[in-house]
Amino acid sequence: MNPMTPRLKTLSLAVLAFVALCQAQAQGLRAATTPAPSPVAVSSTQSQADFIVAVVNSEPITNTEVQREAQREYQQLVQQRRAPSDARLLLPEVLEALINRKAQLQTARETGLRVEESAIDQAEQSIALQNQFDVAELRRRLEREGQTVSQFRSQLSDQILLQRLRERDVESRVRVSEQDIDQFLREQTSATTTGDTQINIAQILVAVPESATPQQVDALKLRAQRALERARKGDDFAALVREFSDAVDQANGGQLGLRSTNRYPDLFVQATSALSVGDIAELVRSPAGFHILKVVEKVRPGAPTMAVTQSHARHILLIPNARLSEAEARRKLIEFKKQVVAQQADFATLARENSQDGSAAQGGDLGWTSPGMFVPEFEAAMNRLAPGEVSDPLLSRFGLHLIQLLERRKVSLTVEQQREATRAMLREKKLDEAYLTWAQDVRARAYVEMREPPQ
Repeated sequence: MNPMTPRLKTLSLAVLAFVALCQAQAQGLRAATTPAPSPVAVSSTQSQADFIVAVVNSEPITNTEVQREAQREYQQLVQQRRAPSDARLLLPEVLEALINRKAQLQTARETGLRVEESAIDQAEQSIALQNQFDVAELRRRLEREGQTVSQFRSQLSDQILLQRLRERDVESRVRVSEQDIDQFLREQTSATTTGDTQINIAQILVAVPESATPQQVDALKLRAQRALERARKGDDFAALVREFSDAVDQANGGQLGLRSTNRYPDLFVQATSALSVGDIAELVRSPAGFHILKVVEKVRPGAPTMAVTQSHARHILLIPNARLSEAEARRKLIEFKKQVVAQQADFATLARENSQDGSAAQGGDLGWTSPGMFVPEFEAAMNRLAPGEVSDPLLSRFGLHLIQLLERRKVSLTVEQQREATRAMLREKKLDEAYLTWAQDVRARAYVEMREPPQ
């Protein structure tokens, strides 16, 4: 399956937790299936009988519901390595989320919204396909995890209903005018002149000792100029950093990080202020030595990206199954990498002969892609490569990959693309604001009674 395959959206918290679990199981990650510690310890009296913790209009929310949702949320956060230090902090958030959810579901049903069985069937099929198995296997896994098919389909139905409610009551009312876009762009242009721009600069430092003689300084300057010429000819900057730079920190291709211009030396800001992303500055001399500076990124906080770095890569995908274990697939890919690095085999030929992805016929070629088009684990591994490099075997939700980065390029968006990016950003911002207001209104119109646990 292609790593650009889109992920299913609008899943409930419970469904998201299940999908994450299925993905981990499909990858053979046994640790992901290990139950997380319970996020809350109930007393022995409370654990013997369920009780109502809140009533939304006439519909109760039980302690069991809150505990179950908190457990699922906690397991998901553990998998993402974002679990809170005190898991009990989740309980108020989960309870409030359940209150909002019930109030919105009641609103949807009272105003005539319904979900047909065919929509639930389609959502169930989408989740099964996303996790690379059929609906029957999906249901077997549900049962192994202690959830009935009817419960799962009910969750899907609720989530589809909520999505339709939000589309009708929120999304359909949000508009971004041409005047909104013009005003935002004017504000961003003004922000640039007031110093709010953030930049990320990569540097090669050819250090000059304080005691250096004029002859030594001239020799070091010639070395720096050679690095500058090669950078401007298009040599990989990260490789030049490894070859020429005397800077202590050479990680991430010499990048100094995205920060406000007032947190960079004035020399660096002056040398790069008129440059575009991807440009190389003239040689900069400082007390530390000679600097070759490349503008990696320039952003205005809150503004959409006006240029993107595209990658051209190819890959080989092996999907572990009954005949090919994950360990065997990994060994095969390690051997493929050795052959490619030693120039004993051609990557494209190996991809055509072995890859189980749809790109195999093209030698694994994925074409030019922009950020966000691949699943995160694939994109992160690809972004660490220099052009020509081959990754170690990478495990993703689709299987095991071997990635070769061919080249990168910086692409500026056209004026129209910039306006569309601005429109999308403003729409998302307005949607967030409109949804928050709408959800608060639905919550305020609901009768909510909080109840104390039995003593």
